[in-house]
Amino acid sequence: MTLKQQVQQDLRDAMRAHDESRKAALRMLLAAVQLAEVENGELDDAGVQRVLLQEIRRRESALELIRKGGREDLAAEESHQLDILRAYLPQMMSEDELRAVIREVIAEIGATSPADLGKVMKVLMPRIQGKADGRLANQLARELLTQ
Repeated sequence: MTLKQQVQQDLRDAMRAHDESRKAALRMLLAAVQLAEVENGELDDAGVQRVLLQEIRRRESALELIRKGGREDLAAEESHQLDILRAYLPQMMSEDELRAVIREVIAEIGATSPADLGKVMKVLMPRIQGKADGRLANQLARELLTQ
């Protein structure tokens, strides 16, 4: 079963169970997937996962703004829906595992300074796609290159 099929099945289950929060989160995800498919054609699991990561980042930003606005009632619902979406992500790399992969890439390409960050990220991102956050990877790579 593909990731998209799994989400569709979970949406049907949420509808039967009258789980409004899960239903809303999954409908938003499927709408984003359908929009991406209109733009790019049929998505494989990796494509659906990219859309999922975009939705998670969008919701994290929204959650931050909601909390700044002092709306804890809305923040609780948004946080719950964010947890629902995160359940579809594969197991993420720990920070230590990510550091090890970054060190490996730095050694592999012979990077020596922060000026080589772009080269490191170009090799690193395909290796960690869907397994680690790109922003964290960038931050750690920058940190390791300045040492």
